[in-house]
Amino acid sequence: MNFRSFLATSILALGLSQGAIAKPQLIDQVVGTVNEGVILQSEVDAIINRVKSQAKTSGQELPSDDALRVQAIERLIDQALLLQLGERMGMEISDGQLDQTLANMAREQGGTIADMRASIEASGESFQQFREDMRKEITTQQVMRANVDRRIYISLQEIDNLLKIMDQQGGNAEEYDIGHILIDIPSGATAEDIASAQERATKVIDMLNDGQEFKRIAIASSSGSKALEGGQLGWMGTNEMPSLFAEAVKGKKKDDIIGPLRSGAGFHIIKVQDVRGRQVVETVEVRSRHILLKPSIILSEEKARSMLAGFVEDLRAGEADFAALAKEYSEDPGSALKGGEYDWTDPTTYVPAFRDTLMALDKNEISEPFRSTFGWHIVQLLDKRVADKTDLAKKNRAQQLLYNRKFKEESFAFQQEIREQAHIDIFVEE
Repeated sequence: MNFRSFLATSILALGLSQGAIAKPQLIDQVVGTVNEGVILQSEVDAIINRVKSQAKTSGQELPSDDALRVQAIERLIDQALLLQLGERMGMEISDGQLDQTLANMAREQGGTIADMRASIEASGESFQQFREDMRKEITTQQVMRANVDRRIYISLQEIDNLLKIMDQQGGNAEEYDIGHILIDIPSGATAEDIASAQERATKVIDMLNDGQEFKRIAIASSSGSKALEGGQLGWMGTNEMPSLFAEAVKGKKKDDIIGPLRSGAGFHIIKVQDVRGRQVVETVEVRSRHILLKPSIILSEEKARSMLAGFVEDLRAGEADFAALAKEYSEDPGSALKGGEYDWTDPTTYVPAFRDTLMALDKNEISEPFRSTFGWHIVQLLDKRVADKTDLAKKNRAQQLLYNRKFKEESFAFQQEIREQAHIDIFVEE
């Protein structure tokens, strides 16, 4: 029996009736392997059904089921590789962290976890499965950030250069709603492979210029990370796009098709779906301080949380000094030596868990321990003000824009690298 047959038969249900073996009924089927892991048909079906449900709600036209199957499998391959890497890194999302994330999501929608559960179950889905899907999503995000962050370096010169550009742009900078399609080039591609990919990219552009719907073509053709979302990258200024995109979209108008643009990942096709002036809103800035503990093989999730809970108890009782604790215990190299303190900052530059917890505090209030993508924190809100566009705030904004740009670029490269190192075998559908 070959490996595939063994895997398929290993998940058959054998019914017994009056001592006789009933006809085997297939519960699930393996559609491929990723290193030591497997991709199941039920996982593929779940993604396809979710995409179809969302498309029905929004009136979105979809490509064939075969195209959806390919994209679903691609999504599951990327997820499996990141989850396997997370397991090797010892990364584990505790029930407490998961519940906090779900509570934050529910609060943003104006409800509670109970409301979220009722809504999900009313749609016919399992809330328990939703929880586990979210656990996987959080894990993959943390693995990606942990591995990509170390590849990012932002120099003071880069920040100064961007500040000059932002000053020149003033309040007239434009933002673009970007659609993206990637026609990838395989590892070790020959000249013939590259020519073939370019030809496919040109055909995609021809279809788009003939008026075919961008989202449908993206779902059917793109190898980008947002393919199943119709290639939607959302609103971005040129300062936070990958450099290749930024140069290409300058001066372009709504509905312009750009490409193919060649990068190491393949040929990119961009649609400018809309253009607007930068949305200027009154920005609140905060001054805060925090203590960060990063779970590891030595420091468990629960131990990190309980240590911080002890700090909170001592701080609220006046039996400890925040700055002293931060200097001794915090694992944030950027703030620990300053007693855990961050200067005036736009809170939208923080990761959601940190931002949401901080903005819910009153002045001088200390939070309960909470989990972000970086680890376990406690944070204290020292002060809050309406942004005055100080030099420091501008520098923080410039640094965040550069980080966003480089994170997008390095994420492409990292995902491609771990794929090249993996053993992936997708079975032909019978």
